[in-house]
Amino acid sequence: MARTVFFISDGTAITAETLGHSLLTQFDLGDFAQHRLPFVGTLERAERAAQAVTRAMEDDGERPIVFHTVIEPKHAKLLEATGACVVDLFGQLATPLEEEFGVSRERHVGRAHGLTNVDSYDLRMEATNYALSHDDGANTDYADADLVMIGVSRSGKTPTCLYLALQFGVSAANYPLTEDDLDGADLPKSLRSAHGRLFGLTIGPVRLAQIREARRPGSRYASLARCRSEVGDAEMIYQRRNIPHLDATHMSVEEICTKVLQKLKLTRRLY
Repeated sequence: MARTVFFISDGTAITAETLGHSLLTQFDLGDFAQHRLPFVGTLERAERAAQAVTRAMEDDGERPIVFHTVIEPKHAKLLEATGACVVDLFGQLATPLEEEFGVSRERHVGRAHGLTNVDSYDLRMEATNYALSHDDGANTDYADADLVMIGVSRSGKTPTCLYLALQFGVSAANYPLTEDDLDGADLPKSLRSAHGRLFGLTIGPVRLAQIREARRPGSRYASLARCRSEVGDAEMIYQRRNIPHLDATHMSVEEICTKVLQKLKLTRRLY
């Protein structure tokens, strides 16, 4: 039976889930039965969360793991009283900072993912709208682009651009290298003015064929031969035009974005 894990917060629980997942990846213990409980900001909801933890312990016969970022001490104590393995993420991380700064932290519910910086939020929305309006070559005016992601169809351009927009405030466009582009063995004219801001994604042909097969089963588009040809032609263009590029076959979107930012020397704009 999978070990039960709870991510609990009086806010969105995004921080608890993200940090908790990161910690769990350090232990090769198989799958976990995961439950996210957001907006546990009242005594009644805290009691219900504690009851859910207790039930899981009774059903499983072992202690659940609880990652929480609950701010209110009374609510946090209810979780601790369940007897589960409770990890207070904010408490454990904030204590060394309190000692260093010589002041206690201010307890604000939802601040980590709340609308506390309007300018930063507006920038994120603008960058997201930019990515959507410049997706898949829909708009080739790249005057305001921080970067233009290029690559063959289904190589991961769109999710990468959206993640860059949402997490970093980067205005990222993307352009698909089609068969016509690849047959010419050179950059399309619409991309040449953005040369210093281009970044290429490549992917293993076998993996690309699997992705395309799920989208268009049995099609020439998904054939391994075509995938090999397109990937090879795209990589040739990258090398010929000295375009920085990355093999994303075995990388998460988070890893791809981090490497893209490093290679193009772009910085995070959201805080």
